[in-house]
Amino acid sequence: MIKSMPCVKRMNMTTYFAIAAVAVVIAVGSRPLLGQAAAPNDTSVADLTSVPPVAWLPAPVPVANAAAKSETEMKPYAEKIPGTEVTFDMVPIRGGCFMMGSPASEAGRKEDEGPQFEAEVEPFWMAKCEVTWDQYDLWSMGVMKQLRGLRGLQPTQRDHLADAITMPTRPYADMTFGMGREDFPAICMTQLAAKVYCKWLSAKTGRYYRLPTEAEWEYACRAETTTAYSFGNDPEQLDQYAWYFDNSDDRYHKVGRKKPNPWGLYDMHGNVAEWVLDQYTPDGYRVPKTQPVKDPLTVPTTIYPRVVRGGSWLDDPDRLRSAARQGSTEEWKAQDPQIPQSIWYFTDATFVGFRVIRPLRQPTPKEAVAYDIDKVQRIDMIDYRSEERRVGKECRSRWSPYH
Repeated sequence: MIKSMPCVKRMNMTTYFAIAAVAVVIAVGSRPLLGQAAAPNDTSVADLTSVPPVAWLPAPVPVANAAAKSETEMKPYAEKIPGTEVTFDMVPIRGGCFMMGSPASEAGRKEDEGPQFEAEVEPFWMAKCEVTWDQYDLWSMGVMKQLRGLRGLQPTQRDHLADAITMPTRPYADMTFGMGREDFPAICMTQLAAKVYCKWLSAKTGRYYRLPTEAEWEYACRAETTTAYSFGNDPEQLDQYAWYFDNSDDRYHKVGRKKPNPWGLYDMHGNVAEWVLDQYTPDGYRVPKTQPVKDPLTVPTTIYPRVVRGGSWLDDPDRLRSAARQGSTEEWKAQDPQIPQSIWYFTDATFVGFRVIRPLRQPTPKEAVAYDIDKVQRIDMIDYRSEERRVGKECRSRWSPYH
């Protein structure tokens, strides 16, 4: 169960709305609308946010061991985000079948973890660690563009592609909430924000990155184990592998500081819960009769609830089990003072982050639609931008000295 957050203090609501009003006026008109071009003087570059990256990927930036034509050729590699010194490691995950969900006999099991079924996933690479602020800020805070400006560099065609990806409006406050930035996991983003970051990363590197499906995530977490955790059934061993309520000191921690799972992935249990692509189904899995189910994915049809996995620094041991699931709620943005409330930030989800994967077999544009921004998210983006402009216009009119 999610505990209270003693390290996060609530602001006075008058202060909240004062900040929000200023933030709205600053933000309006500063970000491209879905469907608009973000790259000046380049009419050939549309807003790529609305198109699966596989339809427009540039040539991949050469990286040692990143290319593979078959599963046997897959190797670990380090991705360096072009134009920066920021790197992250990718681990090859061979394809296979596994029993998804938990047995009825597992201690701490919830009804949403069943019924168990056999799932099959294709091979992919998964990030060794959760996405850190060092990586995420390059897109979300526009640090990449700022670096080019400071260095006096003109944007390349690859930069134009990345710049055409929609950016979030500025957050109203420091989203780390004082818990740390360098090498710490990025938090408080919506699933939409995590998806769009993956698009930006794909544009920068020329390699197709996305969020994992729920099945891919559990498969990688289990790493061929069938126990409650990737290290066994004994929660007494959890301190060696995870940050959770009992040892976290009410905060997240730098990534990769605990023992990894058998496949070399860190923080799959605890630290921050991680976004996956699926809609959350509180009554359990809807399993077809024919098994194994190949690459299962429950494409979302509503904004809430969506799945996060792995448990976090706020959770008890049972919520960190390999099969444990949690669904997002609107309460995760309860403290967001902005009008309209942001589609990019979950102000109260200081326990939610994500990690990226890269499938060995790049899907076709038609196949990739299932992994992309979904229909309800597209509608949400358009409605948000429309309301943001309306409120901004109203504020400017109200504060005009000629009003």
